[in-house]
Amino acid sequence: MPPTQALEKLNGIELPAAADMHVHLRDGDMTELVVPTIRQGGVNTVFVMPNLVPPITTVHHALEYQKRLQGLEPNVKFLMSLYLHPNISPDTVKEAKKAGIAGIKSYPHGVTTHSDHGVMSYEEFYPVFEEMERQDMVLNLHGELPPSAGADITVLNAEEAFLPTLLDLHRRFPKLRIILEHCTSAAAIKAVKSCGDTVAGTITAHHMFIIVDDWAGDPHCFCKPVAKNPSDRKALLETAISGHPKFFLGTDSAPHPAKSKRADKVAAGVFTQPHAVGIIMSALQQGIELGVLTEDDVTKEKLEGFLCKFGRDFYRVKDDKQEKIMLKLGSQAIAESLTSADGSFEVIPFRRGKMTWGTHFI
Repeated sequence: MPPTQALEKLNGIELPAAADMHVHLRDGDMTELVVPTIRQGGVNTVFVMPNLVPPITTVHHALEYQKRLQGLEPNVKFLMSLYLHPNISPDTVKEAKKAGIAGIKSYPHGVTTHSDHGVMSYEEFYPVFEEMERQDMVLNLHGELPPSAGADITVLNAEEAFLPTLLDLHRRFPKLRIILEHCTSAAAIKAVKSCGDTVAGTITAHHMFIIVDDWAGDPHCFCKPVAKNPSDRKALLETAISGHPKFFLGTDSAPHPAKSKRADKVAAGVFTQPHAVGIIMSALQQGIELGVLTEDDVTKEKLEGFLCKFGRDFYRVKDDKQEKIMLKLGSQAIAESLTSADGSFEVIPFRRGKMTWGTHFI
């Protein structure tokens, strides 16, 4: 089958606007640059990460940030989060729930961007998790162990080494809603499936596309957790269009100034926001071309579950506007770069210069 014909049957289909349950919108000029690209990607609901500088550890800070985001794009629903930190107490959880904060995000110490205040040990947070159970709040886990956790921990096995921690937290707090963010491996998919209904996982657009060889040669494909083996990519592709309600879209779109991708220490993060849904569709196309998927595997119903329904259901948020998007096969070119209003920095999108599926609000 020629590449241009893969998934041609879905050209022009209509879906509800997508919900992207893991985004980094940064602060300052970067925020002003990237927030307007959310709807361009076919998305009208986002769960916003709290790893700013300083991190968002108070309800006041979260609501102030939300207000600024809404001022930039009033047609997007911004679901806010707090950064798991020693300043977070059971009383903070109660206040957050009352204010409509959607979740609390855990970063292991030192594993990714702005994780210097991350968790060293989960035991000190058990009272917080107990209150989160009572308040029915979501715990979002960056599922990697830091290299300091053991001599054999590297970027390639840090996620798999974390999975016993996920299982232990689920055992201790079975009613706590937990999301294993940005699953990158077959082992992570298996672990989430082995848990009860209170545990789910997000899958990114770029991890459905790339493997270790891609980021090893391109800093704009480097993120954490890193993309892994072809067998892991296969598991992600199959899971995303399996119709399994435990798994849904969370792009982990993470913009960085291009200069930080060219420095001695390359920043971790892949920027997919302007083409979130389109890149998912292109990844599925690639899966068909590689023989990992068949066209019959990819249906409108399964796409709607993964992109639109399952994430909203897990967070228990309504699609208030009931907006629709239309998908167009290979109709949009990904820009080579996005430049800030004052020209002081640029951001390089994932798959820069390539054609991808277009998404249009209708």
